[in-house]
Amino acid sequence: MEFELDRTQMNGFDVVLNTPLRQEETLEMIVPDACPDILRVVETDGKVLLVRKEAMDGRVEVTGTIKASVLYVPDGENGMRHLDVSIPFTCAAEVNEIFPECVAVAQVRLCHVDTRAMNPRKVLIRAEVVADVTVFAPRMERISTAVIGPDGTEVEQLNETKEVYCTTCVQEKPFQIAEEVTLSAGKPAAAEMLKSRMSVSKGDSKIIGNKLIFKGSVNISMLYRGEDNGLYTAGVELSFSQIMEVSGVSEEADCELIMAAVGAECVLTADGEGRTISVELEIMTQAVVREIWTVDVLADAYSTVQPLACTWENWETDSRLESGMRSQNVREVWETPVSLQEITDCRVAVGQVVQTREGEKLILTAQMEVQTLGVDEGGEAVSLQRNMAVPCTLDIPEGCWCFCQCEPVGDVYATPASGGIEVRFTLDFQFTAVVRQKTAILSDLRPGETPEETGERPSLVLRMFENGERLWDVAKAYGTTIADIISANELEDESAATGKLLLIPRRR
Repeated sequence: MEFELDRTQMNGFDVVLNTPLRQEETLEMIVPDACPDILRVVETDGKVLLVRKEAMDGRVEVTGTIKASVLYVPDGENGMRHLDVSIPFTCAAEVNEIFPECVAVAQVRLCHVDTRAMNPRKVLIRAEVVADVTVFAPRMERISTAVIGPDGTEVEQLNETKEVYCTTCVQEKPFQIAEEVTLSAGKPAAAEMLKSRMSVSKGDSKIIGNKLIFKGSVNISMLYRGEDNGLYTAGVELSFSQIMEVSGVSEEADCELIMAAVGAECVLTADGEGRTISVELEIMTQAVVREIWTVDVLADAYSTVQPLACTWENWETDSRLESGMRSQNVREVWETPVSLQEITDCRVAVGQVVQTREGEKLILTAQMEVQTLGVDEGGEAVSLQRNMAVPCTLDIPEGCWCFCQCEPVGDVYATPASGGIEVRFTLDFQFTAVVRQKTAILSDLRPGETPEETGERPSLVLRMFENGERLWDVAKAYGTTIADIISANELEDESAATGKLLLIPRRR
């Protein structure tokens, strides 16, 4: 007598790696002939571009380019000058569960960059980057949901309803933004673009059918040398709205967007008379779609007329514990070795986000670097840096995964204070916490061996039903059914059996 198990197909992705990768790079550079000698390096700023992310056998690699701008005071000339430097980097991690069909999602950030002048014509640049990398492995399973037996076979089945939080789609789409920005008429025209940086703010996103519609904006900050050799800032916010194909997901699914800059150029146009800046951006949007599936799984089965041999397997699934966003308002005053009359520019960079525990609390700590460019009392340009740690405490128990994105939002305020600098900004921690669970499900069912009879079995048994027991276990142990027990004891349902002496009818 053969039994079959009815199965349902479940396709998704498993997380096999979720970690920050830190990389430090150094580069020696000769000052181009067209640039004047270096008298004093003032500041180094930059951005990081994602070039490639690839999963291979037992390894994932993320490559990119650091675009640094070295600001310096020239020897024998007035006004600030700059050097453009490109530094390639590769971050890698080795994990046995990674294979070429895996999908890697990455966000790269510049943590720190500085420059030392080795002589007037040579500099040494040192940069640190962090790549937040998550690797998803395709997962295809067939889950048992019911027993299909021969005609006339009586098989009792126990089904359990499970809510599974599954990653169902990982997709990406690059898009471009091109715009010409006109500088304010209230400021001098630009003689030289010194540096630029960008940040992406995510807006609303919604799934309609098989389309993901998402909006946002790119904030660009620029520093330029005016025709009067002064330092001036300019900024622009460029909005975008995009559509991405996502298949096999519901419109109620959760969507996490990870934005990475692939290209970024801000240059003075040749015919703009120093007032027009051409902006060309390319952004890689990576979408991770997760949704809750309700699945009825076959947990157990038995027959009242014949013994059955069952085999179980542990089904590992994720359950969403909590998701949301926490905003941390940061205000700090730090002492500085020099007093600044004014601050021209301020950059806040998020480095590695470290996860630690204190009992039932998970603490996300963002390593931050604040860099300011200002003018001291003697009129000299000065750059000052400060490292700080910004914590965010979550009520998340042990044994959970936590996916976290951390980014500064809004404006950064930096003003001279008594003996130092006061900095104010807001840091958003966006997180999703999931817990991995194991469920025993029936994987195989076949006829079993009939046990030897040790004597005549009673047709009725009296038994106390204790709190915490299941009627399923009692019925299976005595070779009867839940319906027969409820009928014999005139119960309304299973909950009414707790604490009662039950009459257990046995089928022969």
